Amino acid sequence: MNKIGQIKLPGFILTGAIAGTITLLFAFAPMPQTKDWVAPPSAEKVSNPVTSDASSIEAGKNIYKKNCYDCHGKKGKGDGPKSAELDKNPQDFTKAEFQKQSDGALFWKITEGKKPMPSFKNELTKEQRWQVINYVRTLGKKN
Repeated sequence: MNKIGQIKLPGFILTGAIAGTITLLFAFAPMPQTKDWVAPPSAEKVSNPVTSDASSIEAGKNIYKKNCYDCHGKKGKGDGPKSAELDKNPQDFTKAEFQKQSDGALFWKITEGKKPMPSFKNELTKEQRWQVINYVRTLGKKN
């Protein structure tokens, strides 16, 4: 056999090891996370069935104090007493970018959760989740 058709075994093994390592790095590398948490289009279209009045806002405020305050803070700025312990800063409810989301999108996020925020699907009734949204809307008006 001539030298052109021959491959040296150690070089072949080294090339294969390098290619395999690169493949494994890409296969098990964490996928980049998008900064935005976006609700599905179907959630965007859902309307809040709970009237935003003094009663629902007060109910939402009480639920917020019990379930949201620790992370999101008294005024909804994401500066609650437990916020420093989290890997990701809690959402600031007073900002325009938050407030421009539809009620349906907010309802979906409260329902489903996304770490570090828990799902409230089994913690709060549908009405309570809508009441929280009614209350959180008032936080954007105080900015």
